Amino acid sequence: MQPGRTSLAVCMMVAAAFLNSLDAVIVRLLAGDVHPLMIGFFRSFFGLLVVTPWIVSRVDLKASPYRVLHVVRAGLKLASLVALFVAFAHAPLADATAINFTMPMFLVLGAWLVLKEHVGISSVAGIVAGFIGVMIIIRPGASGFDQWLLFALAGAVLTAASQLMLRRMALRDSADRLVAWNLIATVPLGVIVMLPVWSMPTWSQLGLLAMQGALGALNMTLITRAFGMAAASVLAPLDFLRLPVVALMAFSFFAEVPAAQTWIGAAVIIGAAIIGTRGMTWRRKPPVDKP
Repeated sequence: MQPGRTSLAVCMMVAAAFLNSLDAVIVRLLAGDVHPLMIGFFRSFFGLLVVTPWIVSRVDLKASPYRVLHVVRAGLKLASLVALFVAFAHAPLADATAINFTMPMFLVLGAWLVLKEHVGISSVAGIVAGFIGVMIIIRPGASGFDQWLLFALAGAVLTAASQLMLRRMALRDSADRLVAWNLIATVPLGVIVMLPVWSMPTWSQLGLLAMQGALGALNMTLITRAFGMAAASVLAPLDFLRLPVVALMAFSFFAEVPAAQTWIGAAVIIGAAIIGTRGMTWRRKPPVDKP
């Protein structure tokens, strides 16, 4: 890897961390007025609008060997987004973000149980430590137990399931087609699930939803390009920048101050994710699939 390209990739990942944090802020601003199922639809719809020119000009959709699996993966991806949006709407943003960092551990666990990938001792230790970190933040049984954080945990599980499908599908399909088909399939699914809760958003709410969709598409583009320019071992830890950025934005917009156990639990989860994923040997590096 050329140093210049690596530096540019690092800058892209830092920018993506800020964009991802803005996503959480927008969801909180819309909370109570726009249902999470509607947020999930509009995020996918406006995101698809942004990348449609790229899909039309560069992606051969008909060449994909999959059809039903694209729909299944899109359903998992949409469900993971909605679960995370519910957590962002009701739970402290830093707590929800920290819990969502458990996704790599569920990915390793699923690859071991479902894909029969080799798992080392460090991966097992990372998974165990990660769940300890979750318990520190959620504090089940304590008076401060926040049940909304369980949605962030569910979002991490669903994202890991989507990633497992992506790893298998990437063996026979291109990264561009996998990304494009996922965006295309998510929109009609989003229409179906949000119809029972539909209410017309105001123009200001539509503006925020359009911004969220555009930022989500840009975030995906930045991460995909970054991982194509530099080693994953250099870039993957930068995803954890989301936590301090989210904490700063939550304080600035909503006067939220993360509790001490949030930082302690997050440190345990981040360390566990790094240790656990390093102990895993993947058959093939998959295309990037971020929320």
